[in-house]
Amino acid sequence: MRKLLMAQDLGDLNKAVQEALEIKKNRYAYKKLGENKTLLCVFFNNSLRTRLSTQKAGMNLGMNTMVLDVNQGAWKLETERGVVMDGDKSEHLLEAIPVMASFCDVIGVRSFARFENKEFDYQETILNQFIKYSGKPVFSMESATAHPLQAFADLITIEEYKKKERPKVVMTWAPHPRALPQAVPNSFADFMNEANVDFVITHPKGYELSEKFVRNAKVEYDQDKALEGADFVYAKNWSAYQDPNYGQILSKDMSWTVSTEKMALTNNAYFMHCLPVRRNMIVTDDVIESPQSLVIPEAANREISAETVIKRILESL
Repeated sequence: MRKLLMAQDLGDLNKAVQEALEIKKNRYAYKKLGENKTLLCVFFNNSLRTRLSTQKAGMNLGMNTMVLDVNQGAWKLETERGVVMDGDKSEHLLEAIPVMASFCDVIGVRSFARFENKEFDYQETILNQFIKYSGKPVFSMESATAHPLQAFADLITIEEYKKKERPKVVMTWAPHPRALPQAVPNSFADFMNEANVDFVITHPKGYELSEKFVRNAKVEYDQDKALEGADFVYAKNWSAYQDPNYGQILSKDMSWTVSTEKMALTNNAYFMHCLPVRRNMIVTDDVIESPQSLVIPEAANREISAETVIKRILESL
């Protein structure tokens, strides 16, 4: 395994989940695998769960771990070719990447969508530059279009808590004061489409995601109807994907907030969210604090998803 961006990079998802659950039983079992190997985590954007869980995963595997905050304490990096660098950016990514790669064996990259150019974002320009010019295995710690480590952790969590073989999983849009990327919902859809679940996406009209990720999922514009009989409810905001509204907020309709009344429509569903979450916009206090809330075990499984991915990468070196 040399890269992670999509669910297909993990191969058979059921096998990947079972491997992750075995690792969770003894997360130090493969400590010799990363001995004298170095993991570099490059952050172009803020992080809490991703930073901590990925570093911990690397340490579980016996690796040295290094973190580079590109926007704090490093030279500002230019990312586009052909630019006359007469502004505030002192170094080009095309020189920075091979330099970074010379100090490590595996690279994780976190770089959000900019919403300045849809083509630039959806071509995964920055992540693919690391893949092309580093010569090292590269995995996404959230990119412009995807967050596979989060979606993999979500799937592990669903496997642990499901009460029937094929649960109904609903991903619902919810309001938010800022324009957020589509990366988390994209990856959740990508992974759920490959998993043994009955998957439904619900959102207001205008918030349709890329067909690359939606694929065969059922899309329901009536949130109440979508939630009926759900076993898991995954709440997440995202901004518009479709042109000409790419990256824009089209609605802040608070009737989409996941409340006790909304959860009452479900089959006593578990509530999920990737965190951080805007309380009483995305979800009400009583729902996120209820016994059915999985947000903490879900976040804890980020360590396990990252460790499974890095273990597979180390085995390929």
